[in-house]
Amino acid sequence: MNYKEESVLIESDISHELDTLFKPKSIAIIGASSKELSIGNVIIKNLVHYGYTGKIYPINPKEPSIRDIKAYQTIFDVPDDIDLAHIIIPSKFVPQIIEDCGKKGIKSVIINSAGFNEMGEEGIALQTAFLNKAKEYGIRVFGPNCQGIINTDPDYKAYCDFTFTFPEPGAISIVALSGGVGAFIMQSLFDLEIGMRYYASNGNACDISISEVLNYYGNDEATKAIILYTEGFHDPGEFMKVAKVVARKKPILAMKSGRTAEGAKAAASHTGSLAGVDIATELIFEKTGILSFTNEEEMCQAAKAFSTQPIPKGNRVGIITNTGGPAVIATDELVHAGMQIPALSEKAIQTLQQTLLPEASIGNPVDVVATGGGIHFRSALDVMMNEEQIDSVFINFVTAPFTDTNEVARSIVEVNQQHKKPIVCNFMTNLSLERFQETAKILKDGGVPCYSFPTTAAKALGALYRYHLVQNRHIGEPKHFNDIDKVKADSILNNVKSTGEFLSSEQVYTLLSAYGIPIADWRLAHSMADVVKAAKEIGYPVVVKVESKSLVHKSDLGGVAINLKNDNEVLYAVEKMKEDFIEEDLRFLVQKFLPGGKELVIGVSAQKDLEPLVMFGMGGIYIEVLKDVVFKLSPVTRVEANEMLSSIKAAKLLDGARGEAALDKHSVIEMILRISQLVNDFPQIKEMDLNPVMAFEDGAFAVDARIKI
Repeated sequence: MNYKEESVLIESDISHELDTLFKPKSIAIIGASSKELSIGNVIIKNLVHYGYTGKIYPINPKEPSIRDIKAYQTIFDVPDDIDLAHIIIPSKFVPQIIEDCGKKGIKSVIINSAGFNEMGEEGIALQTAFLNKAKEYGIRVFGPNCQGIINTDPDYKAYCDFTFTFPEPGAISIVALSGGVGAFIMQSLFDLEIGMRYYASNGNACDISISEVLNYYGNDEATKAIILYTEGFHDPGEFMKVAKVVARKKPILAMKSGRTAEGAKAAASHTGSLAGVDIATELIFEKTGILSFTNEEEMCQAAKAFSTQPIPKGNRVGIITNTGGPAVIATDELVHAGMQIPALSEKAIQTLQQTLLPEASIGNPVDVVATGGGIHFRSALDVMMNEEQIDSVFINFVTAPFTDTNEVARSIVEVNQQHKKPIVCNFMTNLSLERFQETAKILKDGGVPCYSFPTTAAKALGALYRYHLVQNRHIGEPKHFNDIDKVKADSILNNVKSTGEFLSSEQVYTLLSAYGIPIADWRLAHSMADVVKAAKEIGYPVVVKVESKSLVHKSDLGGVAINLKNDNEVLYAVEKMKEDFIEEDLRFLVQKFLPGGKELVIGVSAQKDLEPLVMFGMGGIYIEVLKDVVFKLSPVTRVEANEMLSSIKAAKLLDGARGEAALDKHSVIEMILRISQLVNDFPQIKEMDLNPVMAFEDGAFAVDARIKI
């Protein structure tokens, strides 16, 4: 755990605490080695090769020099101050070295060594010991068992890492929990000729967390976009607070592993089993405004666009092409991404008719034809930049051998450098030809993001639009209901004797009622006479359910009889249940039968170190077959509840279909909001299912519910 008392670092002056890690003016390598392939040698080699501008101090008690750099027996022999120390020694010596670093005044260390928390009790004890020393001396620890950091800034060129990719300076910063995946992403950016700003892979992350690195990047003006790879969060709450702030300032492109892990524990409730192992991470990304990716190449390709392009102000795309087919492919992908291809204004059409070749196709897309030159592309681009109904521009540019492709490229670059609207280019060429290599270089040097395939380019533009939605998405604040009886709810839950226990129906319905959640009228009865009496008080038709602590899925066992219209039907149903069930605490729940509504489900699934998930979808038997449900992290706002109703596959059924009346969405939304408040007020609730919720055109009522604490 991070030993800092501050759980979230947002202010830029606080984030300067990591400057000695990311901007060191001097580095000691404790465990420096003359062995060519050792980490203690490779790090020095990388620093020298990359052109580190600061001082390097190898620490080795036996070697006078390493890679022609003077070595020192201890850090105390170094005559100057040291900002950062790499520690590459056996784990058992690390606590003492941390103390030595503290006495020397070193404020940041990177522990490349392994052998700590991941190695059991002995390793945990060593990690605790060095963390205590670090806290005592005010040292920030990166790692252990990590790669390190890279800063490409020409003023530093700090390659404090043992990887092998030497990136060009750029505007994309990477933070990755897994060094292997982080290095792969860094290499992918390099192969795509995308520059990088910072790189950090923090291994065990015992102190400096992904959240703090994210915050540091957020306060770095030269970082235009952030790539995040994680395998989980040590402190989801801290991460969400930081990510929510950073994502408003600059895009965070993220991936998490383990999306389809088999064998996820099946919970007793539908909500628990449907949530899956990774839904919470996706919801964290959604709640904080992080752009989630399932494909690492697509994420890196999108980063290329984010590194140079402004964010579009809407979803309207203007397409310029000099060949037909790719524009069709791009259009399909753009529309799939939620974007539109609007018609051009009459003024724009008149301008294009006067400036393009007679063979050109005037409209959107604008086809300047293969013989179109720089002047024609420039005219089309100027029109798109001046069109109010165009927010971004997609270019298909095939390098025809009978045109001056360099002139076309220069025209595109001139408009791109205006930074009025984002431009992406599907650049189709043969780079084995020297003349087209020059064309490609003009586009690259001019900051035009180019892609080999129209689909790839369209996805990148779609990612820019997704971030526009993030910046303009305002979910509001959770509604706080004042007409609840929190004291009664607290009393009910305090009377539950053990964790992992399901509440009785009486407890469930009383608890829900305390929070103003509408329930079909009900009574609890012990005898046959009481059942009939209850049915008459409620009014026929009714439902009768067996009630016992040992019975959970009552309907599966024949413990539910519906649509009972009179006393005789009630008596017959009760007699049958008494024959089938021998539980000593057997009772009967009598409830108003509500036919004709749509069956919905609202549920809750608790998450470790995170707020509960709230689920909504089609209920009853459909939940088993269709699994048409959506989740949100609580507390849920009214905007988010609306999104839940509109995002299920059967959303149109809620609005009425084939002449049916629309459901009372307001009542359903209010029920979701009240459930959200209930589970946030009482985090001991582990699982909850309201299934089904019967929804009508004039209200919604829970008719069956289970709660587990």
